[in-house]
This record gives sequence, C-alpha cells and structure tokens, in this order.
Amino acid sequence: MDRRSVLKKSLTAGAGAALAAPAFSQGKIEWRMVTTWPKNFPGLGVGAENLVKRINIMSAGRLTIKVYSAGELVPPLQALDAVINGTAEMSHGAAYYWQNKNVGLSFFTGVPYGMTSREHAAWVRILGGQQIWDEIYDQFGVQGFLSGDTGTQAGGWFRKEINKVEDIKGLRFRTPGLGGQVWAKLGASVTNLAAGQIFQALQAGTLDAAEFVGPYNDLALGFYQIAKNYYFPSFIEPGLATEAVVNKSKYKALPADLQEIIRTACQAEYDQVASDIYANDPRALETMVSKHGVKVHMFSDEILSAGAKASAEVLTGVRNSDNALAKKTAESFIAGLNLLRQRAEITDSPYLRAREKFFKLK
Repeated sequence: MDRRSVLKKSLTAGAGAALAAPAFSQGKIEWRMVTTWPKNFPGLGVGAENLVKRINIMSAGRLTIKVYSAGELVPPLQALDAVINGTAEMSHGAAYYWQNKNVGLSFFTGVPYGMTSREHAAWVRILGGQQIWDEIYDQFGVQGFLSGDTGTQAGGWFRKEINKVEDIKGLRFRTPGLGGQVWAKLGASVTNLAAGQIFQALQAGTLDAAEFVGPYNDLALGFYQIAKNYYFPSFIEPGLATEAVVNKSKYKALPADLQEIIRTACQAEYDQVASDIYANDPRALETMVSKHGVKVHMFSDEILSAGAKASAEVLTGVRNSDNALAKKTAESFIAGLNLLRQRAEITDSPYLRAREKFFKLK
C-alpha cells in the first residue's frame, strides 16, 4: 500500500470519528443553575456563585454555568422542580425544602439533635449516606452533592423573650424541615419561607419569630430591625448542609473529567462556605449587639429538654414510617450518629469545655 493510500484512509477514519463524537467535544457545554438564595447573599448565595466559578475555571471553559438567583428564573422553592422538569440543569438549595417529595431528604440538610457538620459529612461521604441519598433522588432523575456547610446555627429571632415551653404556644414561627415538626410539637404554628421572604413577613406581623442560619446571614437579611431577641444554639440544625443538584442524565453524559470536576468543586465549596461563615459569624454578631441593640439569649434547659423529647418523637416517627426509603435513611442516620458521637463526646466536647474553662489568651 502506498503512502498516499494510507494518508487517505487515515483522513477518512479521522473524519468518521469526529462525526461520531458526542456534541460536547465540538464546543462548550452551557448549563443554568437556579438557586433558593437572594443575589450576592453572604455565605450560601455567594457559595453557589463560587461553586460555578470553580467549575468554569477547572473545566477551562468547557462547561460554563450561569447562576440565576431566587426568583430570576423560577420561584426559590421551585428550584428542584426546575431541574426535574428541565428548566435548568442544576439547582442550589437545601434538601429539606423538598421533604414533601420524600421526608428522607430532610436528613441531608439538618436533623434535630442530630449530627454536627463534620459528623454529617462523615455519614454522607463515608458511612453510606450518599448512596441512600442517590436512591431517593434517582426517583426524580437528579443527583445531589453536599455543597455548603453552616456549622451549628442560631436558634432564631423572637419578638418577645421565650423562657419556658408555655411561651412557645401559638407562636407563628418560620422554620423548615424536621426541625419545623419539632417546634410544632412544642406548640408553635410553623411555616416555611425562602430567605428573601422572611423579613417582609416579620415586618407585616404575620410572623412572631423566624430562624434562618446565623449572624452572618441574618445580619444581611436585617431581622434585627424587627425582632431583638436572638437565641442560641439551634437544637434543630446542629450541622446544616446545602446541596447542589444536577440533572442526572446530563451529568452522566459529561466526560468523566467534567463529572469529577463537579463533584470535587462541590466538596471544596462545602468546606469553603464553612470557613466563610465561621470567620464572619462572630463579627456579624458583635455588630448586631453593639450597633443594633440585639439581645443574645440561650435557650432554657426546659426548652432544650422539651426539644430533645420532641426530636426523638419526630425521628422515631420517620423510622417507623411506611416510606421505605425514609425509614432506610433514618436507620442509617441514627446508626451513624451513635457511632460518630463517640468521638465528639470523648474528644471534642471535653476539649471545648477545658478550653472554655481554663484557657484565655489576650
């Protein structure tokens, strides 16, 4: 065979391969991400924007994603539905916002008297939580990833002081997820609103109290302008995680390296959001106390004890439900908690008590 024939065959084969190659090799892939957060919202909203920047840079522009803040493309609490129905390829929010689809999803955000953020990440990443999460989301054709971490949250903003369980009766309170069920058991009238809707409801008087995240986010939302009593800690959200959700078929159609970029970027931003919030929470709280007259309170032992009892009842209810995946999630979570709390109670908690009691350095 002469060189001219070889060259001709080589060119023909190359052209055929190019025609057969997937569309993404011919140019850039463009996706849309809808979020539940207001535009430029500290911590969580900025975390969503930074996640997209990471993906855009790490993919060298092969995968570019445009972020739509709450309400820009769809209402905030319809973000997951937008991915399911194809309006967007990605969403960024909190899994417990979708507990009406399966109550098991609440376990992937925050659980009353449950895991801290490090424990939660260990359960999801190492102890089988991700696999169960995948089972739930497979029903809807989507894939979820941990994408942000607030640490233990603040307990909430209250117009009036609450010192005993009786003070909670009839309280109109914004709080979501399994934690909302706990507060309802304590006597509150519970509703869920997206971040950008809470201030208006407080201002209009349709809410008596609200919780969202903690000082960094709450300062930006301006709750201190209406409710001055700020309670700590949240016993319903001890280690809240946000999620990034992608359309699973479109995710699986990506080259392996782009799939890994998304997964790794989510994991990096999970840790970065935690650092951002940890650094800025104390500064934000100082601002609210010194400049805006906020009064910081700790929940009474009576309320904490009643909250623990109600939390156990809520988790037992999920554990004994007829919903097989929710039951499986609860069983896995409780087993994980019983394992992971051993480290906290033997190592972390004693150290923190010792530091608080004995170590002061100016």
